[in-house]
Amino acid sequence: MWGYPADAIALRDIANRHNVWLIEDGSHAHGASIDGHKVGTFGHIAAFSMNGPKPLSAGEGGFLITDDDELYHRALLHGHYNKRCRTEIPDTHPLHRYATTGMGLKFRIHPLAAAIALDQLSHLDEYLCGRTKIADYMATELNAMPGIRTQTPAINEQASWYGLIIHYQPQHADGVPVDLFCRALHAEGAREVDQPGSTCPLNQHRLFQDPRPLLPHYLGTLTYREGDFPVAERVHGLSVKPPVWHHDDDMPVVDDYLEAFGKITSNYQHLARKNL
Repeated sequence: MWGYPADAIALRDIANRHNVWLIEDGSHAHGASIDGHKVGTFGHIAAFSMNGPKPLSAGEGGFLITDDDELYHRALLHGHYNKRCRTEIPDTHPLHRYATTGMGLKFRIHPLAAAIALDQLSHLDEYLCGRTKIADYMATELNAMPGIRTQTPAINEQASWYGLIIHYQPQHADGVPVDLFCRALHAEGAREVDQPGSTCPLNQHRLFQDPRPLLPHYLGTLTYREGDFPVAERVHGLSVKPPVWHHDDDMPVVDDYLEAFGKITSNYQHLARKNL
């Protein structure tokens, strides 16, 4: 999740035991690994994204990894630009609800983007080393503050550090709700702090609740609803994500963000009174 490798070894064992495919979503996890094995090498097929702030960025596009020719030949090109969908499909239109997920498929890349990504690939280990150094520094500072705890990889895992996931704990923050916590951080200039939206439990997406307006010939019935996975939904609802930088020159910005977190976490009582 968000650049951390899942327990792919256990998932692979389950898939092999039941003779089902293991499909990896490596979207943010370029270079992440478990026991030295890279994300993308555990399953039958894996997909990666390269838009915007991903560790391996080419502006837009993505790629898949598979050693199965039949899977590759059956892969179809489906374009999906969720930001344009959100802005260009009127919010009164029935399909606007599906802007984030589209058809649920994404396999696009431009040759120029591929060339940019290929050049960056040779520097990926260097980028991850820098990100790890800064993420460790940020985690040490943030974990000393009340009400927040950072997600930390296991000793045998290497994260790609797409972002530093913070688990917000309102019970240790005078009950200040997470959205107010984030707004306060933005007011202090830490505007890249994000509450993950698109990366939510799948049952919260309309695509997996009622796909019929998008897929009119779909005859099945999906029963996913809000509340079906309360633990995952709670974890998502209380997750906060600042970026992770990877250059020594970025340290002044890192310290500015840490100062903003320090100021907010030292003034929970003031925020709580403001929220009354």
